[in-house]
Amino acid sequence: MDIPNRIAIGILGPEALVNKVLSVIATSFPSFEPMARACMAETASEIAEQLLLEVEVLLVTGPTLYRRVKENVLTHLPVHMIPLTDTGLFSALYRLRSKPQLHAVNAIFSIDSFTSSTLSRHVKEIGEPPSSFLIYDGVPYPQVETMTQFHEEAFLRGATKAALTTDIQVADALNKQGIPCEWITPTDQNITVALERALLSTETRRSKEAQILVGMINVDEFGKKLQQQSTEHDIQRFKLEVHRKLIDYVESLDGYLTHLGADEYLFFTTRGIFERETVGYKSVPLAREVWKSLGLSLSMGIGFGRSANEAGTHARLALRRCKEAGGNTCFIVREDKTLIGPLEMADPLSRDLSMTDPELLKSAEDAGMTSTYLSRLMTTVARTSKLDYEVHELASILGVTVRSTHRLLLQWMDHNLISSVGYVKVPKGRPKQTFRLHFLENLAADPSRV
Repeated sequence: MDIPNRIAIGILGPEALVNKVLSVIATSFPSFEPMARACMAETASEIAEQLLLEVEVLLVTGPTLYRRVKENVLTHLPVHMIPLTDTGLFSALYRLRSKPQLHAVNAIFSIDSFTSSTLSRHVKEIGEPPSSFLIYDGVPYPQVETMTQFHEEAFLRGATKAALTTDIQVADALNKQGIPCEWITPTDQNITVALERALLSTETRRSKEAQILVGMINVDEFGKKLQQQSTEHDIQRFKLEVHRKLIDYVESLDGYLTHLGADEYLFFTTRGIFERETVGYKSVPLAREVWKSLGLSLSMGIGFGRSANEAGTHARLALRRCKEAGGNTCFIVREDKTLIGPLEMADPLSRDLSMTDPELLKSAEDAGMTSTYLSRLMTTVARTSKLDYEVHELASILGVTVRSTHRLLLQWMDHNLISSVGYVKVPKGRPKQTFRLHFLENLAADPSRV
C-alpha cells in the first residue's frame, strides 16, 4: 500500500539495475516513493518525459541513458545519474579474473566509458597495470552498435581476451557471440550516494530537512532498576548518569532535552539530522550505548507534524505504540499518522553459548534454530523461568514477524523441541495458541545450568 506524503522519484534504466535501486530504496530510503520504468537507450527519452510529469526527481542508472535524457528532454526538475566508480569496475574485473581462461597476468581487456586517466587512477589502487586495458577512445556517449563493434573487433584480431562494458545491451550482444564479457554495474554504495544526492535536491526534502521533530523517551522498567540501588545517594547518581547519557545523545543531534519527570524525557531536533543519525530510520545508537553502560532498554516515540503541537501528539502516539510492543523499540508517526518502525534498538536478549550443553546445541542446530534465536530464548527463559508463550510473544523475543515465527515453530515442532499446549481465550477474536519450550525445561528449573 502506498504511503502518502513520500517523495516521488522516477527510476529509469535496465530492469536488473532498476530492481537493484528499488532494493536499496526499500531498505534505506523510506522518504522515497519510487516509480520505476525499465527501458533501453532507444526509448529512454520518451519514458523519461512521461515519468517527469509524475515525480519530483529522476534517477537514471547509467551514462548512456543519462546522456539521451539530458539531450532530448527539457525539464526544470533535477535529473541524476548513478556514477561509474572504481567499486563497480573492481567487481567486474574480479569476476573476469576468476575465469580459468583469464587467469594470465598478461591478459588484456577492452573497456568502454572510462577515460585513460580515470582508469589508470582506479586500477593503480589494486596493482593492476593500465596496460592490461584497451580503452575505447571514440566519440563520447557512443551508440550501442559502436561500442559492440569496438569490443568485437579487438577480440577477433587477438588484441584482447575479454571485454568490460557499462551497457547491458553491449554485454548481451558480446555474450551471444561467445566473447567473454562482464557488465560493470554500480554497487549498492554507489546507488546509495546517488539516491542521497537526489533526495537532497528535491523541494520537498529541502523543506523537510528543517522540520521540527519531537521525541519522547521512556526508560523501560526504570523503577525496578532504582530498587537495585543500595542507598539514596546511589539512586541519585544513577538518575544523573541516565540524564547525562540522554543529554549527550540529544546534544549530538543539535537538539534540546527536558526531563518530564520520573522515567520520561522530551527532546526536540530537526528531521534531517535525526534521519542521518539513524541512517534512514533504521537504528538508534543511543539504545545500544545505554544498554551496555547501564543495563537499561529504552522506548522512543518520534513525531513528525505540520506544527509543534501535532508533532508532539504524534510522538506520544508513537511512544504508546512502543509500550504496546513491549518496550525496547522505537516507532515514528508521520504527519498523516502512518507508522515507521520498529527501528533497531539495543539487543539485551543475548547469551554466551560457549558453556551450553553440547546436546542442546546439536538438537537446536538439527532443527534449523540459529544461535541467535537459541541465545534469545535461553536468556528469556533463564530470566523469567517461563516456558509457555504465545506466537506474538515469541515473535518479539526473536525479533521477527509473526508470520516468520509461525514458520519457525512448525519446524521446531517437527524436531520435538516445542509443542502446542492449548489455547488462551481473548475478549475478541479467536483463541490464541500457546507453545511450550520443552527443550529448555532444565534451564527454567535451574538458570545456572546452561
